[in-house]
Amino acid sequence: MPHDTSPSEPQPRTHLWPALGRLIRISNQTGTLLLLFPTLWALVLAERNLPSLRLLLTFIAGAFVMRSAGVILNDLADQSFDRHVARTTARPLASGELRRSQAWLLLGLLLVVAGGLVLTLNRLVVTLAPTAVLLAALYPFAKRIVHVPQAVLGIAFGWGTIMAWAAVQERLEAPACCLFGATIAWAIAYDTIYAIQDREDDRRIGVKSAALWFGSWTWLAVGTALAAMLLLLGIAGYLAHIGWSYYGMLFGVGIFFVKQAWELRGAIDPRQAFRMFQAHTWAGAAILAGLVAGFVL
Repeated sequence: MPHDTSPSEPQPRTHLWPALGRLIRISNQTGTLLLLFPTLWALVLAERNLPSLRLLLTFIAGAFVMRSAGVILNDLADQSFDRHVARTTARPLASGELRRSQAWLLLGLLLVVAGGLVLTLNRLVVTLAPTAVLLAALYPFAKRIVHVPQAVLGIAFGWGTIMAWAAVQERLEAPACCLFGATIAWAIAYDTIYAIQDREDDRRIGVKSAALWFGSWTWLAVGTALAAMLLLLGIAGYLAHIGWSYYGMLFGVGIFFVKQAWELRGAIDPRQAFRMFQAHTWAGAAILAGLVAGFVL
């Protein structure tokens, strides 16, 4: 009699490593990049130049580790919801391919690695680090409470800019606050676009989402958030006395944002929404290039 591998039971041990890879979205690092770019903006702006290789590698590794930990926390919290959403039914925890104990073990290992990275930095960063873990843990529950859980994601991602600034300057300054606010606004925009994929499933199972709350005004909400992001980035650059090329890049990114907001006025299917979401990694890279050019050129 063949072995029963129904979704309610864990898959054989030989499937453990691929399942753990899927648990942390190893094949899709868009989220890691969206977490990483604001921290790199902060490193460059705080340094007024290219950051040291040590800080660069530390924050790249930290972004990967914390994003991986974040998606595990998300899947642990949303396991029952994920079984009822078409896009997420095959996730290792939702399908039963992995046990919760295995996810918790990997999460613990990732947090130990994150802690080790933090301990290589200064005392202020060490003081700020527990808040990053707390925010990552709170975000999965935001969709049960607030209509725009994307703002909580933005706060969690934006905290990386605070830590990056502190890693360079050993104190917090006004440009860091601007970067923090810009990252929150950016996350509201791109994650609202991402949430369009699950709009009908979220409505059916009672999950809160900005894409549901804004409804037909989603295009305006996203456009407003992106405008606020650019304004805050512009103020941060002004306070840091950056060169003109940075503002030229912000203008170019702004054209891209206007195009996206206009596109949202029409019907958007899930695949198109995901492509629009992924495109924000290029916006993050362009802003980073503008920051570097603004100080180097």
